[in-house]
Amino acid sequence: MLQDIPTPTLREPSNCILETERLTLRRPTLADVKAIARLANDRRIAENTRRLPHPYSQEHAIEFVRAMANNGRETVFLIENNHTPLGVVGIDWREPEAPELGYWLGVEHWGQGFGTEAARAVIDFTFEEFDIEHLMSGARVTNPSSRNILEKCGFQWSGVELHRFEALGSSTPVDCFRLSRSVWSSLKSWNNSKRRER
Repeated sequence: MLQDIPTPTLREPSNCILETERLTLRRPTLADVKAIARLANDRRIAENTRRLPHPYSQEHAIEFVRAMANNGRETVFLIENNHTPLGVVGIDWREPEAPELGYWLGVEHWGQGFGTEAARAVIDFTFEEFDIEHLMSGARVTNPSSRNILEKCGFQWSGVELHRFEALGSSTPVDCFRLSRSVWSSLKSWNNSKRRER
């Protein structure tokens, strides 16, 4: 017999704000649409994220924010530094047995450690709040910076798969990674993030 497996929820993530040394991670709102569209409308970002179209318009950003407000299949946070949006990070729950970490940053914010800092905060939140044994993630084989972020967060390479990228209109090789709860537990010393309720 087939049954729906609900996403394991201990806390409503949309009401949660994560804080790190430099970043605030919070639910995106319609007030963020212009900033999201400006940041995401760069071919270099779209070519490295599976579902971002290019060009990326304000209408795409409105659709994204509204979908995240009503979506139990993803836990998404806007990444901010000093109230300035930098990008997006979150967990895709479409496959409950294999939740997947995803993120992107505006090009002007690359190379400053923001991706690693945001990813670690969401990894901690996910393992602390949900009863899961591992997280998955991936990076295009032509994207060593994203691979470095995943490796700094303890993810271990698990192989290469072909994935379709909307902006490319085709499939391309992706390095796949896995982070187990046990490896995360051994690395928790990185934890300098805090959580507060709205």
